[in-house]
Amino acid sequence: MLVSVDRVQGSGPRETGAWMAVCADRLFGTIGGGQLEFDAIARAREFLRAGAVSEELRRYALGPSLGQCCGGVVHLRYEWLDEGQADGLRERLAHEERLMPVALFGGGHVGRAIIELLGRLPAEVIWVDSRDEIFPATLPDNVDAEHSDPVQSTVQDLKPGSHVLIMSFSHAEDLDVVAACLRRQRERGDLPYIGLIGSKSKWATFRHRLEARGFSEAELAHVTCPIGVPGIGGKQPEVIAIAVVAQLLQQRAG
Repeated sequence: MLVSVDRVQGSGPRETGAWMAVCADRLFGTIGGGQLEFDAIARAREFLRAGAVSEELRRYALGPSLGQCCGGVVHLRYEWLDEGQADGLRERLAHEERLMPVALFGGGHVGRAIIELLGRLPAEVIWVDSRDEIFPATLPDNVDAEHSDPVQSTVQDLKPGSHVLIMSFSHAEDLDVVAACLRRQRERGDLPYIGLIGSKSKWATFRHRLEARGFSEAELAHVTCPIGVPGIGGKQPEVIAIAVVAQLLQQRAG
């Protein structure tokens, strides 16, 4: 059974489009937890045992009857899934949940730590590196790895609205990817975030080189460097990854 949030009035634990898949003995995803989710799981399994859905849409008031005090109303949709509906299901759920497109250039320690986080978040990720052997054998379901040499050639094919993170093993590659992103931004204006890992001195050097390539002050202002939420100390890959992903989520919410 697929249980999805069809509509929310007022305050609710999850947004419209959030979903969970309920099997007889397994559960994937979440619609927010608590008594609302417990009730939805029980109802979905009743439908599974019956072999049919008797109530496609159900209204839940998040009040005393559910032991919750959100104060809103959530409408849940129940759908029977079978093998014939597998094709296109991932794309459909990605559209409904409005996944954040992310392009990550670089397969180093920080890149791997970021992938671990994004693999648990509502994102669709393309992970790019010029070294084909750099990617791990297994990846999260929402991550696609792509070998590209030259690495910047992938930029023109990124999904519109992509949030770009640049952290390759080479400063020369980083510079080429930034330049490619700025050219695309000049032509299409569809990259809301271009983030470059590095220090203020690295960015100062990059600014001079990008100015020499003809990019204006306004165009360069579209690049975030250093990246990550300010105030989070530590240079361990996992700490940097948390700060960077938090900044992505802030940017998306803004």
